[in-house]
Amino acid sequence: MSNRYADWYRQAEADLQHARHAMEDADYEWSCFACHQAAEKALKAVYLKLGMDAWGHTVTVLIGNFPDTVEQPQDELVDYARVLDKYYIPTRYPNGFESGAPTDFYTHEEARNAIRQAEGILEYCRNQID
Repeated sequence: MSNRYADWYRQAEADLQHARHAMEDADYEWSCFACHQAAEKALKAVYLKLGMDAWGHTVTVLIGNFPDTVEQPQDELVDYARVLDKYYIPTRYPNGFESGAPTDFYTHEEARNAIRQAEGILEYCRNQID
C-alpha cells in the first residue's frame, strides 16, 4: 500500500484556496469550513508521512497528539486549531443556531482570520513532511 500523504497535503492546499475564493464571494461560512478542512487534511498528511493513521475531525486533537519524534506545535497553532474546530458543524447546519441560517452569522473578518490560521497550520505541516 502506498503512502498518500502528498495527496492529502495537496488537497489541504486546494481546500485553503477554496476558502480564499469563498471569502472573495462573501460565502464566509464556507470559507471558514474550508479552512477547517484544510487544517484537518494537512495534519492527517503528517500522520500518514509518519506511517500512522489519524481518525476524527477535531483539529485540536490531531495537532495535540503527535508523537515526541515530531516537532511539537507552538501554543499559537493549538489556539488556531481550537478556533477552526468551531467551524466544523455550525458553518453548515441551520440547527447550530436558535434561528437563521449559517450564512447569516459569519463575517469577512472571521473568514480572513480563519484563512490566516489555516495557513499557519499548513506551514507547520509542510515543515514536518518536507
